[in-house]
Amino acid sequence: MTADAARARACAVVPAPLVRGANGAVASPHHLATAAGIDALRAGGSAVDAAIATNAVLATVMGYACGLGGDAFWLIWDAAEGRAHALNGSGRSARTATIAAAHAAGLDEMPRYGPWTITVPGAIASWGEAHARFGRLPWGDLLAPAIDLAAGFPASAAWSGAVEAAAGAYGPDGDWARVYRPHGRAWRAGERVMLPALRGTLVRLAAEGPATGYTGALAARAVEHLASVGSPLRAQDLADHTCDWGDPIATDYRGHTALSHPPNSCGPLALETLNVLSRISPPPASAFDGSGVDDPRWVHLGLEASRHILADRDAVLTDLDAMAPGALDHLLSAAHADELVARLDPDRRVPVAATTLPRGGGTIHLCVVDRDGGAVSLIESNYGGFGSGVVDPQTGIAYQNRGAFFRLDPGHANALAPGKRTVHTLTPGMLLRDGRPWIIHGSMGGEIQPQVFAQVVSALVDGGVDIATAVAAPRWSATPPTHLAPPDRTEIEERYHPAVIEGLRARGQDPQVIPPWSSNMGHAHAVEIVRDAADPSAPPTFAAATDPRSEGLPGAC
Repeated sequence: MTADAARARACAVVPAPLVRGANGAVASPHHLATAAGIDALRAGGSAVDAAIATNAVLATVMGYACGLGGDAFWLIWDAAEGRAHALNGSGRSARTATIAAAHAAGLDEMPRYGPWTITVPGAIASWGEAHARFGRLPWGDLLAPAIDLAAGFPASAAWSGAVEAAAGAYGPDGDWARVYRPHGRAWRAGERVMLPALRGTLVRLAAEGPATGYTGALAARAVEHLASVGSPLRAQDLADHTCDWGDPIATDYRGHTALSHPPNSCGPLALETLNVLSRISPPPASAFDGSGVDDPRWVHLGLEASRHILADRDAVLTDLDAMAPGALDHLLSAAHADELVARLDPDRRVPVAATTLPRGGGTIHLCVVDRDGGAVSLIESNYGGFGSGVVDPQTGIAYQNRGAFFRLDPGHANALAPGKRTVHTLTPGMLLRDGRPWIIHGSMGGEIQPQVFAQVVSALVDGGVDIATAVAAPRWSATPPTHLAPPDRTEIEERYHPAVIEGLRARGQDPQVIPPWSSNMGHAHAVEIVRDAADPSAPPTFAAATDPRSEGLPGAC
């Protein structure tokens, strides 16, 4: 096969796996996790039950992206009330985590890894909160699939690749390596991965409930280990942790209601992007296909808008309690959208305010709909792969490094302070039509999550494509080339229409063409609630699609 033929094959349109069912659906980035969620639905569980079962398995078989030491953001559609809820499952910094204390610990700026990047892990508490309000199945049953898999699951190429990449960041020795790279070499395809310490922790959680992670025996062990490695987190920090229930934020996109999570998530950035795009004439629906959007002007304006909006993130976005009064309303306002549109030039790239952003991340998105119309869009994350690099060998918990997003500049919006939530990239989504859920969606992808969010919504609404095409289509991104750099780099997948890539060059974008099916462009997944327009009283059916960039398969029942 010639090089050109090999490239053509790699760039060929590959539809996302799609399934349909009448009693519920799950989409996640790993087939074993999806299976656990479907089993929960078949057992009569709610969307929340299925989401917890799915997430617990992902925390086991995709520990390089999420885990018991991570954070979570939820959107939950309450079918009984006919409304959505937002659940903030992110943790806060230690009570003693001041800028002065960080300097005293020898830090000139927040590191990417290490004990000072660990904030209170909120995921387990969010599972408990969601289950207490919307769960139907016994708590312990939801963790049973993860417990079984922690006893042994087959290593995949993604698992082995993630472990080897992490070894470069954390080193080949120490607690992380003993837990996740115990043979001192790369995992072989199909080799059995066993995580006995994590299995014991899951067994404890199943028996004692989520509170053990914050006030029980598991919390006591966490505090002991974290103190031993130099983290400022202490028992009171875990005991004081709370999740917050609230309302999603929303905007209209050409007659559809787009929902996301309020700060400290990046939901506002996704809705800002839609607000800008809604003020620009879209290409015809025929321009949207499995090779992206055949319109360089549209892609160029999306990139330009994203750079300005990421500057908003750097300047404004943080813990909602620490944001200036009215700041969120301003970000989502029509006036701000008009101002952003006025900055854009359809024919050339223009300068953007100085911005510094963390790059990359380790994250999962999953979505679930149950037979009663309850729905969940959930993103859970460690941030940097396995997180901070701090792993407790007794519990198997890898602790997140979300604190790496804090700054040691007291004038920065995201300045480190005691008991503060840092800004998160996590951006779950729901798209409503006629006031009812239509598409449950989201993506991993670090700082590009709002961009993927907007591209998927635009493909669905402007292009009228199906969910499989929307999540599999090649994508573009404005991204920082390195950690704490401006989002100056333009990336576009090789599968994109060649004329679009050339059109971006003509506008000064200097697009970096990246290999097809790259995880650097996120893993987007979606579930559609399919209603019969000819018979509105008929019960809906469900369609689910997973991103071919992931190891996921959708499931339906």
